[in-house]
Amino acid sequence: MTESVKPALREMRWWDIDAVLGMEKDLFPEDAWSRGMFWSELAHARGPEATRWYVVAVEGDRVVGYAGLAAQGDLADVQTVAVARDHWGGGLGGMLLAELLRAATAFECAEVLLECRVDNVRAQQLYERFGFEAIGFRRGYYQPGNVDALVMRLADPSASTPPTPVRGTENNG
Repeated sequence: MTESVKPALREMRWWDIDAVLGMEKDLFPEDAWSRGMFWSELAHARGPEATRWYVVAVEGDRVVGYAGLAAQGDLADVQTVAVARDHWGGGLGGMLLAELLRAATAFECAEVLLECRVDNVRAQQLYERFGFEAIGFRRGYYQPGNVDALVMRLADPSASTPPTPVRGTENNG
């Protein structure tokens, strides 16, 4: 990142989907999510029965990152974390992950799981810094490239959540 001001986090809404899809196709060309997948996730992110929490990181009018979490009972699953290439290495991935862990705590989840491409060492290092541990593999999980996924687990998301809120972050779910 070239600026010292961090992007602000806010709840993802339907009008963010086009910008998110552009990033999705750039960052994950072989296994990008579809518009319908994002619509479906956002449909479960509002109201008293919400089981999802999706956020975007915005800098001015530009979406520069996004992340999502699904909660079921006492288990949460990180669905996605993505940061625009020109913002890599500036801490935005950590901001997004911290927000997801706050959401997991708000959902009263006792543990958080995620899958990460085995060739995405940068992401694995981020997750490890937050206390995630590798617990297994899912062979051929990412299609069509037939890339394996490393399954990672965090036993207590509340213990990994930074004590001070990230500027611009609000969890209304």
